[in-house]
Amino acid sequence: MTAPETESLPLDTRPPRRRAWRAQVPVVAVVAVGGAIGATARYAASVWWPAQTGGFPWATFWVNVIGCAVIGVFMVIITDVWVAHRLVRPFVGTGVLGGFTTFSTYAVDIQRLVDAGHPRTALAYLAATVSAALAAVWLGATATRRFLTWRQR
Repeated sequence: MTAPETESLPLDTRPPRRRAWRAQVPVVAVVAVGGAIGATARYAASVWWPAQTGGFPWATFWVNVIGCAVIGVFMVIITDVWVAHRLVRPFVGTGVLGGFTTFSTYAVDIQRLVDAGHPRTALAYLAATVSAALAAVWLGATATRRFLTWRQR
């Protein structure tokens, strides 16, 4: 075994864990700010369109569907079109859209519907949300790709 040459030693002498932690601080900060923005928008939607007891939670349903469609559009734009800054995806994708879409509220809504004696509504909501959210991501991404292809002609 030979000693490493002095030219190959790293200039940054801080421990690797500390460097890694410092590199993550901006990411955590933009996710937190974006999450606050997205969660505030979701809360505004639920105040604007409150769910009736035992009724279909339309606000949460549409928030999740719209958020998933925007995720589909956003991911195409930042992966196929635009070289984004390293903090754009965590801010918009994880933060804003992650805070806006709410699958935890979706689960609570299902439980409330079941507890209130509306299992059919809960089952319809469960199936409709997952189906519509997946379709929205696919449609958002597909429509964006087709639009970009059409625009380049």
